[in-house]
Amino acid sequence: MAFEDMKAAVAAILDEIAKRPKDRHVLQEQLREKIAEFEAMGLPVPEDYTRLVQELDDDDADDLFDNMPV
Repeated sequence: MAFEDMKAAVAAILDEIAKRPKDRHVLQEQLREKIAEFEAMGLPVPEDYTRLVQELDDDDADDLFDNMPV
């Protein structure tokens, strides 16, 4: 798969995350797999993708503590 095709696939996943926030966790895993494909093919991973995954992971960590008693 060419670099531009890979970027289009990531964009499609991001669109789905925006449309279906309740399915975010499943879609995030698809996003991580797609980024792993970039790395496996020796393609450069766009910095904004790496940053986005980190932000999503941070959001997940924050969600973990939302239900903790104070």
